[in-house]
Amino acid sequence: MSAQYAAASVTTRLASSASLIVRYMLFALLATLANLASQWTCLGIYDGAHGLYPAILTGTAVGLIVKFWLDKRWIYSEAAADIRKTGAQFVLYTLTGIATTLLFWGTELLFDRLIGTQWSKYLGAMLGLAAGYTIKYRLDVRFVFAAPSPTRRTIQQ
Repeated sequence: MSAQYAAASVTTRLASSASLIVRYMLFALLATLANLASQWTCLGIYDGAHGLYPAILTGTAVGLIVKFWLDKRWIYSEAAADIRKTGAQFVLYTLTGIATTLLFWGTELLFDRLIGTQWSKYLGAMLGLAAGYTIKYRLDVRFVFAAPSPTRRTIQQ
């Protein structure tokens, strides 16, 4: 293999990984917006006692579904599959999401408790989200969308 070919191959992989990272971040943002829009809609319908709880649940469900379908098609390059396979993937995707959400919440709360400044919880949230999304991607590659796809691209380690 020539040095020129090797350099071109590395450049192509880096560009592909960068594109994948940008899409993953964009989809996280879109899922967040869908979550917040759903919460806003729910609170517009009912903003009484304990109205925030059904709004949070609805927003979480909508955001999860949006992110699952975007990731399935555009991150893991999976076409529509039978309902049984997709259902099993969604359950696993939800479980990895629960685990990484607990990491995010825990990091946010830990920073709030240990540092205790006005902005410490946001720093903890940013670090928790970054770690959570990184771990979630790796878990999803390994356990949720594990079957190889000829068009799948993954972020190289």
